[in-house]
Amino acid sequence: MTYVDGFVVPVPTASREAYRKVAEMAAGVFKEYGALSVVECWGNDVPEGKVTSFPMSVKLQEGETVVFSWITWPSKQVRDEGMAKAMEDPRMKPDPSTMPFDGQRMIFGGFEVLVSA
Repeated sequence: MTYVDGFVVPVPTASREAYRKVAEMAAGVFKEYGALSVVECWGNDVPEGKVTSFPMSVKLQEGETVVFSWITWPSKQVRDEGMAKAMEDPRMKPDPSTMPFDGQRMIFGGFEVLVSA
């Protein structure tokens, strides 16, 4: 059964192109290690909530945009093996001073597909 890793991350709006480049590189690495697809979505209609919301979840600051992304894998086993290899890959260890987002405020998790239509 397909497995999905999901991510929500705050990115400085001015760093959109830098983020796109990092995301494109990382997508290639994930696909090299077994991912079926990688999708990166730049928020443009992400309202602030009263109780919960995407902006609240990442403590969005002025001048930042919420990015919502996911990686699909053929199975959790392929994901576990592929993600471990990707995290050891030198391409995935950039200089922290050049990262175009705050990884400490990233939300992520792995999910079994319940419905796919």
